Amino acid sequence: MAAHRAGKLLFGIVLLGAVALGGCRESAGKGDYFEISGRLFSFNYRVATAVYIVTLRPLKPIQQGQVAVATFENPAGGEPIVVEQKVWANLDKVTIESPPLECVVKDRPYSASIVISGPDGQQLQALETTITSDLDQSVLPDRPLVIGPVYELNPELAGHPDGRLPQGRGVTCPK
Repeated sequence: MAAHRAGKLLFGIVLLGAVALGGCRESAGKGDYFEISGRLFSFNYRVATAVYIVTLRPLKPIQQGQVAVATFENPAGGEPIVVEQKVWANLDKVTIESPPLECVVKDRPYSASIVISGPDGQQLQALETTITSDLDQSVLPDRPLVIGPVYELNPELAGHPDGRLPQGRGVTCPK
C-alpha cells in the first residue's frame, strides 16, 4: 500500500513538473520578444531634468540588428517624443530613456508605446503602457544647480540659492 501511495505521489510530482515546464515554455507567447519590466519618471534635481525611463526584459534571444522605437506622450503638449535605439544582443535588459521633459504633472498617466523591429525593419512586437509620476515637475529648480565637468555653481542662479528664478523655467505648460 505504501509503495502504491509513493507511486501516486511520484506521478503527481512528475505531472506537476511537466505542467510547470510547459507553462514556462508558453508563458512568453508566440510573438513576444520582450516584456516591460519597469517604467518610471526620473527627476534629477542637480541638473533640473525629468525623463521617462522604460526597461524591457528579453523573453527570447535578441537578434543582431533589432531596434526599439519608443513613442512617449509629450507632457508639454504638441508632438509625441520619439526615441529610437539599437537593441544589443546578450543584454539582460534594455533601457530606453527620453530626452529631458517639461510640464510633468503628479498622478497623471502619460502614454508610451514601444515597437520592436527586426534587422529587416519588420515589426516584431508592439508594447503599450502608461507612466505616472508621483512628483510634479515643480519640485525641480528652474535651471541646473551646477554646470561643467567639475560641477561649478550655475552663475544663472546667483542670488537664488533655492534654484528658483523670478521668470521660472520659461515654459508655458498646458492646463
